[in-house]
Amino acid sequence: MEMDEQMNGTVPVSPPSMATQRFVKIGERSFTLVGTAHVSSASIDEVITVIRTVMPDRICVELDDARYQAMINPASWEQMDIVKIIKEGKVFFMLANLALSSFQRRMGTGIQPGREMLAAIETAQELDIPFSLCDRPVPITLKRAWSKSNFWNKSKLIAQLIAAAFSNEKPDEEEIEKLKNASELDFMMEEMASYLPSVKEVLIDERDKYLASKIWEAQGNNVVAVVGAGHMKGIEAWLHRFAGGESADVSSFEVLPPKSVLSKYSGLLFPLILLGLIVAGFFTSGILKSVEMLAQWWLLSGTLSAIGTALCWVHPVSIPIAFLSAPIGTISPVLAMGMFPALFEAWIHKPRVEDFQNLMTDVATIKGFYKNKITHILLVFIMSSLGGAIGNIISVPALAMHLK
Repeated sequence: MEMDEQMNGTVPVSPPSMATQRFVKIGERSFTLVGTAHVSSASIDEVITVIRTVMPDRICVELDDARYQAMINPASWEQMDIVKIIKEGKVFFMLANLALSSFQRRMGTGIQPGREMLAAIETAQELDIPFSLCDRPVPITLKRAWSKSNFWNKSKLIAQLIAAAFSNEKPDEEEIEKLKNASELDFMMEEMASYLPSVKEVLIDERDKYLASKIWEAQGNNVVAVVGAGHMKGIEAWLHRFAGGESADVSSFEVLPPKSVLSKYSGLLFPLILLGLIVAGFFTSGILKSVEMLAQWWLLSGTLSAIGTALCWVHPVSIPIAFLSAPIGTISPVLAMGMFPALFEAWIHKPRVEDFQNLMTDVATIKGFYKNKITHILLVFIMSSLGGAIGNIISVPALAMHLK
């Protein structure tokens, strides 16, 4: 039995019953894959034990540099520039990161998410073993998932993130350990593939190859790789494919996919429709009709943007700012709806040190989102933009009625 497994290139690490470890032998190189649950205390002990037992030439961990720096420097949140995030249009990606962090923190039952990765690095440093950070940066992964999704899938992704962030479900230690069971993970991945195939491709398939590539390119003949259990099967398959001569180049996974002509100009499509209707009103019924249509559009878009802003319990001045700026944000290629009320809130309610310190705890509840000044500002941006967008959608048929 053991001879057959060695001939196939894959044998289990002692003890053989551990489904969370795989030993891959390719020529003179050996790769010990340790599959973990990112919020499991047992995974921490297992990682340390494997490293001390194997004593590899190099250790690879499923982290990127930004996440590693955030883990060793938790106060890095305090250096965040909320105004810069709003101006650069990164609000949605920051909210996605916060929602994912909230979900992982709740799953962790007190264990810092990814603590087993940090334990692997600390053990490597203690034993003077070089280590490599092998994961793709989270912003690139999120942007690729976002860019590969259509409008419907983007809506479902946002809904899933919000549901994950505010769900009250909290699994016990036994349920968390089940996350390391390959069959259950396969089932979860199949569910994700059917629900959001574009996201599954980026979050799982691409990262399997990306992680395998970095592990394959790591120096040393005896490598231990600490990865999420859900990636083990894919990584093992890719290692064999690389050994068979397939290219390990994953540079294309580090950039955004090229936009189609439609997606490039889709942001201009809606403003052009609105302005086209108003111009048509001028040619069919004169300037007074076009002014009436412009006023109706402004009223609908501005009012709903103001309502969305007011629902965030803002400073009274933020409400008229939202009303006046929503139509401007619609037609501007640079300015976004929600930017002006959010920037005003950031100026009038400057985040304090405790807001940064309590950020990861506050995002776990709706009350915390309102209370924390950082997430409150982000919420103003989202709600103001959402209200204005709904107003624009309603405006199209409303304005079209004037042309009959």
